[in-house]
Amino acid sequence: MALSTTLVTNEIKNAAGAEVEFRFKQNGPGARCEFAQVSESPAYPHRLSIAHQESGTGINATRRSVVRFDKTVASTVDATKACTISAYAVVSIPKGALIASTEVSNVIAELMSFLATQGGTTVLYDCTGTGADVLLNGIIV
Repeated sequence: MALSTTLVTNEIKNAAGAEVEFRFKQNGPGARCEFAQVSESPAYPHRLSIAHQESGTGINATRRSVVRFDKTVASTVDATKACTISAYAVVSIPKGALIASTEVSNVIAELMSFLATQGGTTVLYDCTGTGADVLLNGIIV
């Protein structure tokens, strides 16, 4: 399945659950593409990038995939300063050693659940999930 060049129908939501629209910006180099938020300010870019890198052969073949969001905002300490916030997920798949993607899907689902929920069945986009709390507040055991 190919990714649409316009992400406008609930593919991406912010912490309030509101849709954030992105439009394809550019490809490359390699297996990489970038999207820009439709309403971004040139001074404050908001980007989605997707990249894949394959290595090895046969049973040792692997693919590393990255989905990354970068958002430049005005500092809340000094509004004359811009700062960039980045969040990304990396999946490393030993594709040469797997016939099906079932376990890959399980690991991705576990990550999403950890970030988006606190164990309930409702998925929230407000970053109240256990994993989001870990990311937001630097929590460790």
